[in-house]
Amino acid sequence: MEQLKNKREIIDRRSIGADLRRLAETHDGDSLRQAVFERLRDALAEGRQKIEQRFLEGEPGDVAARAMSYLVDQIITMLYDHAVEDVFAAANPTDGEQLSVVAVGGYGRGQMAPFSDVDLLFLMPYKQTAWSESVIEYMLYMLWDLKLKVGHASRTVDDCIRMAKQDTTIRTALLEARYVYGNQPLYAELKRRFQKDVVAGSGIDYVELKLAERDERHQRFGDSRYVNEPNLKEGKGGMRDLHTLFWVAKYLYQVDRVSELVEKGVISQGEYRKFVKAERFLWTVRFHLHLLANRPEERLTFDVQTNLAKRLGYTDHAGAQAIERFMKHYLLTARDVGDLTRVICTAIEQENQRKPLLRLPRLGLRTREIDGFVAEGGRLDVTDKEQFAEKPADMVRIFRVAQHEDLDIHPNALRLMRRHRKKITRPVRQDPVANRAFMDILTGEKEPEIHLRRMNEAGVLGQFITDFGRVVAQTQHDMYHHYTVDEHTIRAVGLLWQIEQGKLKQDHPLSAEIIHKVLSREVLYVAVFLHDIAKGRGGDHSVLGERVAKKLCPRLGMSAAETETVAWLVRWHLLMSATAFKRDLADPKTIADFVGAVQSPERLRLLLVLTVADIRAVGPGVWNGWKGQLLRDLYYRAEDAMSGDMIGRASRERIKQARQNLAERLKDWPTRQLDAHLERFYDGYWLGLDIETQAWHAEIMRRADEQKKHIEIEARSDKFKAMTEIVIYATDHPGLFARIAGAMAVAGVNIVDARIFTTHDGMAVDSFIVQDAEEGPLTDPERLEKMKNAIRKTLSGEMRPTRVIADRKPNYAQRTQIFTVEPVVFIDNNASNTWTVIEVNGRDRLGFVHDVAWALFDLSLNLGRARIATYGERAVDVFYVRDMFGLKVEDRAKQERIRRRLTEAIQPPTPARGGGSKAA
Repeated sequence: MEQLKNKREIIDRRSIGADLRRLAETHDGDSLRQAVFERLRDALAEGRQKIEQRFLEGEPGDVAARAMSYLVDQIITMLYDHAVEDVFAAANPTDGEQLSVVAVGGYGRGQMAPFSDVDLLFLMPYKQTAWSESVIEYMLYMLWDLKLKVGHASRTVDDCIRMAKQDTTIRTALLEARYVYGNQPLYAELKRRFQKDVVAGSGIDYVELKLAERDERHQRFGDSRYVNEPNLKEGKGGMRDLHTLFWVAKYLYQVDRVSELVEKGVISQGEYRKFVKAERFLWTVRFHLHLLANRPEERLTFDVQTNLAKRLGYTDHAGAQAIERFMKHYLLTARDVGDLTRVICTAIEQENQRKPLLRLPRLGLRTREIDGFVAEGGRLDVTDKEQFAEKPADMVRIFRVAQHEDLDIHPNALRLMRRHRKKITRPVRQDPVANRAFMDILTGEKEPEIHLRRMNEAGVLGQFITDFGRVVAQTQHDMYHHYTVDEHTIRAVGLLWQIEQGKLKQDHPLSAEIIHKVLSREVLYVAVFLHDIAKGRGGDHSVLGERVAKKLCPRLGMSAAETETVAWLVRWHLLMSATAFKRDLADPKTIADFVGAVQSPERLRLLLVLTVADIRAVGPGVWNGWKGQLLRDLYYRAEDAMSGDMIGRASRERIKQARQNLAERLKDWPTRQLDAHLERFYDGYWLGLDIETQAWHAEIMRRADEQKKHIEIEARSDKFKAMTEIVIYATDHPGLFARIAGAMAVAGVNIVDARIFTTHDGMAVDSFIVQDAEEGPLTDPERLEKMKNAIRKTLSGEMRPTRVIADRKPNYAQRTQIFTVEPVVFIDNNASNTWTVIEVNGRDRLGFVHDVAWALFDLSLNLGRARIATYGERAVDVFYVRDMFGLKVEDRAKQERIRRRLTEAIQPPTPARGGGSKAA
């Protein structure tokens, strides 16, 4: 452990102590207190400045953390001396006028980040006296005035022992207790009693409690170390896990330093070096994080990752940004922490002959041989320590056997894999037995996700499938994806298995049904495993992934036809979501183009299930019922088209049938009123909506007309689809959609879909699919009424959304500002036979849709359909438009004007302009 150098450069206790004595001679009362405060304040500030300077000049984070603790130690020591010698001096102190100042918790370890808490125990020999109460109060108020965040307790030794027996948190705090100043024999008595009365005989129970506490903490923070914004302190593989290892070792083996575990044979010298390396890296990152945030921040959010990478010296390399390289280093360090946890827990199990400590199945201690491995206590191990060195393919086979037998992998085997995984070279990768074993794991009927994750944690998966190794711990630097590429992929495979097993039937009824109709399970599982395999290579990952699939699938034992299908699925794995979420599914051209690309019912089935698994694996809250409905609509329309229905035919029969269906539904209407209603709409209305929606619209329009209302607004919610449909029936006029979009932005509503219909008699029926900020339906009556009022005020001219939006502060968090989303406008005349399709990409903000819609109005374009989507910080909105003559926009000059105007409209807001999101 590196020692602190030039301690007096941080703080000169002798010099400052002399200053405090002189102040005591020349001041008294409040004057003395103020003078002492100012001297200690300056000393603390100068010490912090020196520590920060050393750190920024290259001193490691763990050394800086010890320096920070040393600085606080000296402040407390001098303050204690001043309090007991100058302020509350006792000529002949009694036994009750004794105190020991003890550091506990993180401060007790002797390591502090710039904004860490200072946890103090004021240890008293008996109950508190007037003298001890005065000293403690004086010290605490001074420390608080110095802006130190102090947690404290005043207890006797008996108090400490009694409470430690009752509370694991207090027991852990006392485990790390460190003498700072005062009565040393009193502290020694606490340590002796703690060891004798609390620790003795309770080691394994304490370990199990701490590991259970750790598991619960992991659940709170996502139960994965492979997240894009990890919590450095509390997350899986973070500093708290290292602390837990230290607590366990200290409690069981009575060690004060991790290095002593090597002498006791608990860990190897190499594993000790791994511990030190991980601790140093995490402390360095944490120290920088506190300094950057200027507060006790522990989460590596996107807005600080770029600055951290720069501070830590990471640079851009070919195919990898500096931030991605930094985060990969962090996540691999988190994996090392997990390895160390397994190693130490295994040593504890073996030494104490207790049940597994890592939430593993217990099948009894009977040893049995299974397919070249040894099973004991619910875990699979090697027969001897040279097995993997001599037969490296067994590093793949062991996972297949474990999966088949419902066993975990013994940490001893995992340790040997770490040592020998580099022996998985080309001959092993080409070994048919090893490849068959991998395919059995991937497509196995027993939850492949668990075993793929264990392979990945052991470093075997990336070594065996080298293309997968390139995406291990690779972050996706955006606010849409929650996990690293490898974790996302493994979760997608797990979700695919759950769909197949019927575990997600309620969420995905269609996928759960058709997955059993696919002709090749292996094709589907391999495609899901490979769909993001080429991310981070500097090109289109779908195109590059297709090449990887063509190379890898034959090695995995797949036929030429299977390889072709997998490669196609990887190449087009985004096609279905892009079509469903961006295009008008009522437009025959949309379906024709999609069917032309997919071509076969088998590919359609495979693509749907892959798409569902992919979206669900992005992260919590990304999937919702509305997306599911859009995908189902596309699937059914494409299936009908493949069977020869609709595509290429005239639409007259469909329009006629739709009108007849509505007439039957509204048969209680007066004949003249019904006939008039059926004649009000243009053909697009009958082709684009289902009978339930048309009947709902009819009742709204009838009621409004009878009551002579100029504006009628109705809403209905669907919890399964996670959406609310809003219908506005009003007199048609230019800019109507833009005004409604602005009103919805003001009301804090996300528009995800919009259809604009006009009648022959000058009315408009605008249908909006909306969601709240959490992508759920609007179920709060007050929220719905607020939105309706905003729309009414806007359409009546009482409210100007543009002004309201401009006056509001941007609603997006500052952390999103670090993302660069270049404004892009695409104009496509091939996506529809009758509409020009405009796709707008930009950074999401308050009023984004309103600004674009207003620009379209300025350009004299008539809007027929809008698809609104947000992917993290990126807005991707699609509009179906025609010019003022009802024609597609074919003129190149007009197209260029549209691009310029829309690009201007979606520019990020400036302080003078204000600006916006689909949500307020």
